[in-house]
Amino acid sequence: MTTTPTRTEVLVVGAGPAGSAAAAWAARSGRDVVLADAAVFPRDKTCGDGLTPRAIAELIRLGLDDWLRAHTVNRGLRAHGFGQVLELPWPGGSLPDWGSAVARTELDDHLRTTALKSGAVGVEGAKAVDARVEGGRVRGVTFQRDGESFEIACERLIVADGVRSGLGKVLGRVWHKDTVYAVAGRCYVDSTQSDDPWISSHLELRGEEGEILSGYGWIFPLGGGQVNVGAGTLATTKRPAEVAIKPLMARYVEECRDGFGLQGEARLATSALLPMGGAVSGVAGPNWALIGDAAACVNPLNGEGIDYGLESGRFVVDLLDTDLSVTWPALLKEHYGEAFSIARRLAGVVTVPRVLPALGPAGMRSDWLMTLALRWMGNLVTDEDRDSAARVWRWAGRQSVRLEHRPPFT
Repeated sequence: MTTTPTRTEVLVVGAGPAGSAAAAWAARSGRDVVLADAAVFPRDKTCGDGLTPRAIAELIRLGLDDWLRAHTVNRGLRAHGFGQVLELPWPGGSLPDWGSAVARTELDDHLRTTALKSGAVGVEGAKAVDARVEGGRVRGVTFQRDGESFEIACERLIVADGVRSGLGKVLGRVWHKDTVYAVAGRCYVDSTQSDDPWISSHLELRGEEGEILSGYGWIFPLGGGQVNVGAGTLATTKRPAEVAIKPLMARYVEECRDGFGLQGEARLATSALLPMGGAVSGVAGPNWALIGDAAACVNPLNGEGIDYGLESGRFVVDLLDTDLSVTWPALLKEHYGEAFSIARRLAGVVTVPRVLPALGPAGMRSDWLMTLALRWMGNLVTDEDRDSAARVWRWAGRQSVRLEHRPPFT
């Protein structure tokens, strides 16, 4: 067994996609890096396991193209709802025109291994419980493992400990629940359609009494005879999600059993609460920053967070020599502020009763509208895109930010 480091230049807390990406990029830049996590890998994570083209682009940057293509590859989204089924290819453009899906047990373990191979030192089974702050800067983080406490001193700290972000709370992170959030669950089911080249989403998700819920269900083929099946609903403090997510998910599995070749019992059912759309404040200090789910970098319209985790892990490394209390919130607002603002505004509208039943059928009758919705809802618009759809999305985002009483990340 290796000795746990007592100090490092860059300490990354959390070895999910965001933390592992940050650790890999920091190590590749020549920095001394420690990557710590409360779990022992491989470990599970509540997630839909889907990898959109935006996530694929980041994984390719990390050199994982061949590894990804050895898994299932999908061409786009098959949307179901209101009597219609539409196959919507990934739009491509400046992003790859393909997606994938890899169980988080495997994905996160591989990303962590990639970071370690890049030069980071791994610490497992160590939960971050406190931070030593002197002169406004974090000088070290206290961990607990096997009933004992120890500290790792650091010059810079990257916090990637997930949606609850215990260390983020210690440092002053606040989640503003008046902004739309999600309650979601997933399970694994054997399927004869595990190699389907399309991920499927049911936009007409119904509750126990047949009412239309503000959310959607999904079936993501993983290959190897298995699919990820899940359901999620949107909520705000004004309109909370008054639904038990695991029973909803179980009912959804039964509804999809015949149409998707589902076989046997659902396994490993888990659920989670997701802050989204930058609905947190206190994301950075002079030498520390929150990234990925810890910074609520989750798309309010589809619950996707892997892509933003990977991106933010790469972005933060380029700013480590700056005053992160200034540069990091500014970068998050620049890259995600407008898109998150309009997305969470639209998601909030969907939580209003009768909106989805009124608009859903009209949208599903148009391939063009749904293709546009796929691109916008998936935030498959990059800074390089100059077409009319991208310009409209960015314009709407700018107008939305101007109307915010609390813009993303503030």
